[in-house]
Amino acid sequence: MKKFLDSNIKFKNQTVTERMQLFSYKNKELPLPTEIEISESGTCNRKCSFCPRSADGFEDIKEFISKDLVSKIANELSDLNYRGVIRFSGFVEPMLDKKIFDHIHTFKKFCPNSRIEIVTNGDPLNINRLKRLFESGLDKILISVYDGKEDVIKFQKMIDELKLKQDQYIVRDRSLPEDQDFGITLSNRAGMMENAEYQIPKTPSPLDNPCYIPSYTLFFDYLGDVLMCPHDWGKKIILGNLKKEKLLDIWFKDKSIKIRKILTNRNRNFSPCNVCDVDGTLMGEKSAQYFK
Repeated sequence: MKKFLDSNIKFKNQTVTERMQLFSYKNKELPLPTEIEISESGTCNRKCSFCPRSADGFEDIKEFISKDLVSKIANELSDLNYRGVIRFSGFVEPMLDKKIFDHIHTFKKFCPNSRIEIVTNGDPLNINRLKRLFESGLDKILISVYDGKEDVIKFQKMIDELKLKQDQYIVRDRSLPEDQDFGITLSNRAGMMENAEYQIPKTPSPLDNPCYIPSYTLFFDYLGDVLMCPHDWGKKIILGNLKKEKLLDIWFKDKSIKIRKILTNRNRNFSPCNVCDVDGTLMGEKSAQYFK
């Protein structure tokens, strides 16, 4: 059966290519992360069947990223004149953070050429909050609707009332049936879906294809931990911590570059990539070739 592919992947592939920035590192021109994804808390208000949070024992932690850490990262990106995508998403519901408007404002202030996005399930959203998000500097909102067509219509009405442009929003119907993958580009989250309500097994052997995701994405959580990949829900590989290290140092450290190189060369024979079923080639090939 053909897997569902999110229509936004085509747009993301375009931005990953167009917004790539090269940086001189050890006499080599190497790309900065085109996408910086922030999992800015430890909590979500849902336990969807196709999410690792639906597994027994998955810990929900009601802690949020600090303003100090956001300011530190924004300053470092400002020094780079960063123009990639900064996205609030990850393993959480970003709109549960009361400081989300401040965080968006901080990044837009220090990185005016960047593109600020947020992915939300829409539950905490109303017309006033939606308006405030864009007043704070948001460029695009991606609303994942899990409860049916009625909510799709509800959010579209909000969007129409604010007269958002087509490139400022996506409303995605995630309430499709199981045989349509719920309207999601599903993965086994690097092996973390085995105990979820909707179980997806680990791969019996590593996939024999490259993965470009770590070559264009820098993913970190509210603790400042930089993960190798946004699919690594088990936090098997932590590249560094932004409270203790500079973003640039983590991105270009030997461990980070080595992982990108071996994944581009089709080697997934290490944890958690050896049990991951993500294609990994849908975008980012141009960035990956620099590290190869």
